Formats: sequence, C-alpha cells, structure tokens
Amino acid sequence: MFTILIALLLFLIFIFLSSLHFYWGLGGKWGATAVVPTKENSEKVMNPKMLECFVVAFALLGFAFFILAKSQILSFKLPDWLLGYGVWALSLLFILRAIGDFKYVGFFKKIRSTKFGQLDTKYYSPLCLVIGLLVMALALTT
Repeated sequence: MFTILIALLLFLIFIFLSSLHFYWGLGGKWGATAVVPTKENSEKVMNPKMLECFVVAFALLGFAFFILAKSQILSFKLPDWLLGYGVWALSLLFILRAIGDFKYVGFFKKIRSTKFGQLDTKYYSPLCLVIGLLVMALALTT
C-alpha cells in the first residue's frame, strides 16, 4: 500500500509538472518569468523555446509512466535492468538538481536574491529533493 501511495503521488507531481511545461511550450505566460534562472541584473541565464519546453514536458510525462511501471500499477514491457537502474538514476537526477550547480540553482547556489533564486530556495529545490527521496523510497520498496 505504501508503494502505491508513493507511486501515485509521484505520478501526480510529474503529470502536473509536465502539464506546466506543455503550457509554457504552447506560449503560456503564467509563472514563466519566475521559473528560469536569472543573473543578478535580471538577465535570463537561458531562454527556453517551444522545443525545449516540449522535451522537458515529454521527459516528465515519461517519468510519470515509468513510476507506474516500476510500482506495477501499470504493466509495461520494460527490461528489469531498466526498471532497476532507471529508478536509481531518476532519484539521483532530482537529488542532484536539488543540490544544484552552485551558481544559479539548488540549495547551494550563490545567486539567491533574484525572484527565481528566492522561489528556488523556497519551492523548487525542496520539491526536487522530495521527488528524489520519494523515488528512492520507491526503489527500496519494490
């Protein structure tokens, strides 16, 4: 039961995040100015276009269904090694995102005073850490 709850929570988080990236890829503006790292002079570090938003959206969607496959809520024909190593890789990916690049993103970033920096400290990095730890818990229970 614990495994199913973790998997469904992760699935919903990934679906939500995927939907946001599809929205932004289609030109949506809500929240878009606060989700891209900026320098102290408010210059964006990157300027993601439609393609980049869709790549991230599809990756997050894939993560959602991968979690369902790993937890055996849905049955996909995936090799056991992919499920085994993939879940650890996914956990590591989000934990590394939470740690960050030591400049613009993550708990150990240097630039904290920007709108993104503040939101990253308060919401984005903790969410990534929670995702990483929940995926790790899923790996340990399945």
